[in-house]
Order: sequence, then C-alpha cells, then structure tokens
Amino acid sequence: MASTSASADTSATASTPKKYNLRNPLPPLGLPRTRSQADVLQASFAECAVNRTVTATWVCRQQRLAMNACMVTHANNREEEDRAREEWFSTHEERRRAKEEELVRVEKRRAEVIKMMREDEERRRQQAEGK
Repeated sequence: MASTSASADTSATASTPKKYNLRNPLPPLGLPRTRSQADVLQASFAECAVNRTVTATWVCRQQRLAMNACMVTHANNREEEDRAREEWFSTHEERRRAKEEELVRVEKRRAEVIKMMREDEERRRQQAEGK
C-alpha cells in the first residue's frame, strides 16, 4: 500500500517542473530576517568552526545548537511568516517587471551581436573575394 502512494507521489512530481514546489509554492520567506536575528550566535559558531571540517560538528556543538535553536524559534514564528509573505507578494510585481526588462535588454544585445557577426562575415567574405 505504501509503495503505491509513493509511486503516485513520484509520478505527480515527475510531470511538474523542478523549479516549482507544489506543496509550498513560495520561496523560503523571512530567512534573511531570521538570520539577522541570530547573527551573534552565527558569529560564535563560525569563529569556533574556523579551520575545522568534520570535527566542527562535535567541537562546536554548543554554538551550533544555540544558533539552530534561535533560528528555529524565529523561523517558526507565525507573525514572521505572515510579514515575510506580505513582503514577498508586495515585491513580486516589481521583481517580475525587472526580470522582463532584463530579458528585453538581453534580446536587444543578442540582436546587436548577431548583426555584428553578420557584418563581420560579410566583410571577411568581401575581403576574401578581393584577394
């Protein structure tokens, strides 16, 4: 029974593009604000973890747990999620417009490059005929 539900979930996600998350269509909201509230704890963990790789997990355990607890506390705050969601939706139109403008600039530049390449090809062809 569990295998059939897993296969149904897999087929549903396989048909949708990877960039869209159907369960949570919004990006992680409020993460920068949450991180800023845990700056001091992040700094202490980072200071402890300098020049450590695997050992940072247990050597810096207290700092890591304190940092994670702070982030979880702030990230799981319903008001913070609502504020971040409002901010995301309020800037959504602006981000979409900026993206469209960037695409227009890219297409314009692409057309210029193609034109220059064709002119260069024509110039080289004429030079080759002249020799």
